[in-house]
Amino acid sequence: MNCITEALTLSLLTGIFVGFSAGYLGSLMVLERMSLVGDALSHVALPGLALGYLYNFPPFLGAFAFLFTSAVIIWHLERVTKLSFETIVGAMFTLALAIGILMIPDVDLLEALFGNITTVTGIDTAVAVTASVIAVLLTRMIYKNLVLSMISEELATSKGVNVSRVNLLYLVLVSLVVAVGIKIVGSLLAGFLVVVPAAAAKNISGNLFKYAMVSAFFGIVSNCSGILVSSYFSLPTGPLVVISGFIVFLATAFVKWKKK
Repeated sequence: MNCITEALTLSLLTGIFVGFSAGYLGSLMVLERMSLVGDALSHVALPGLALGYLYNFPPFLGAFAFLFTSAVIIWHLERVTKLSFETIVGAMFTLALAIGILMIPDVDLLEALFGNITTVTGIDTAVAVTASVIAVLLTRMIYKNLVLSMISEELATSKGVNVSRVNLLYLVLVSLVVAVGIKIVGSLLAGFLVVVPAAAAKNISGNLFKYAMVSAFFGIVSNCSGILVSSYFSLPTGPLVVISGFIVFLATAFVKWKKK
């Protein structure tokens, strides 16, 4: 019983911090209409996960390495080609997904695709908490600059903002959050963490600060409710986290509709 309680506690703690950071960073992604980027980045992590399983090192490290590299490549190609982030990511993520599925051992495939929060350890939780705190603090520092660059890159540049550098840092931070989120929902569903809570918050938020905080809160609610339900019914965590988040989204969409 104590082992079950400890495992559930670690899972919920991981879910709280990852949910908050993913929701907070995702608020910018939805605001900038880059939802496809968040979804696709999670698929890019699959080859890195596969290398971790094959060569017995923490899959998180492989996932983040591939995510970080992909973020830099996407950032560079966007600058060189002037194509949108969505176009470049769309061209990359299916290739990474195909390669990852071919590489990953069958026994680990389901866990890589859909996550397995029941195997979370104290080290996993410590990594998730540390990564989430770093991501939130750094994003908070560049939040206004990112919003300003969304409104007008020329205006941001005139205010002394290095738009390219800020965009690169943001992509790297999103990659970090997606990498730790894979433990909860898997590489196939991790994009949900930075998209759906933010979309739900956008339905009911009246200002930028409230929007970011509500998005972070919905990230926590989605993760924790999914983890609790999966623990109670012994069902896969990833799909239940997604379903919980979508229920929250539907509720906020209904509230928005009633207000009209």
